[in-house]
Amino acid sequence: MRRCEWSGQDPLYIRYHDTEWGVPVHDDRKIFEFLVLEGAQAGLRWFTVLKRREGYRRAFAGFAPERVAEFNSRRIKELLGNPGIIRNRLKVLSAINNARRFLEVQREFGSFDSYVWGFVGGKPKRNRWTDLKQLPARTRESDAMSKDLVKRGFSFVGSTICYAHMQATGMVNDHMEYCFRYRQL
Repeated sequence: MRRCEWSGQDPLYIRYHDTEWGVPVHDDRKIFEFLVLEGAQAGLRWFTVLKRREGYRRAFAGFAPERVAEFNSRRIKELLGNPGIIRNRLKVLSAINNARRFLEVQREFGSFDSYVWGFVGGKPKRNRWTDLKQLPARTRESDAMSKDLVKRGFSFVGSTICYAHMQATGMVNDHMEYCFRYRQL
């Protein structure tokens, strides 16, 4: 069984690749989870964040945006002392801000899912890569998503982060053509 080379040898990474990465996500809470995690990844390797995912789930109320939006200064202080997450003040504040903006988008569009999937026309974009070097860091769709999110007040949502989010949530199928998951998705 052949996988995308980036999945490496670590069982956690392999499980993420085999069961989650690139699977279309339409659940708002799960989309919010990836938004927080992708923002936390900025400047780091994805594996660094993936290893802390359970810590993030506990620290960020199971990624319930309505709960995260209510975090106050006391809660922020607790988060900045929590070794189970990336303790970067700007990233923590961004997650809380983004929860508030997320709720605004939900109210406007009925769901965040409806909003975000609009950037790919409501269905996954299927790419045909044969080499990791072909993978773009950003696309016109991720540029548009980033620009609109920034306009709405989100932070840590640059085009590269948006493209990683699109990959993770299955908005694009960026598995290599030789990978067993490519055809499954």
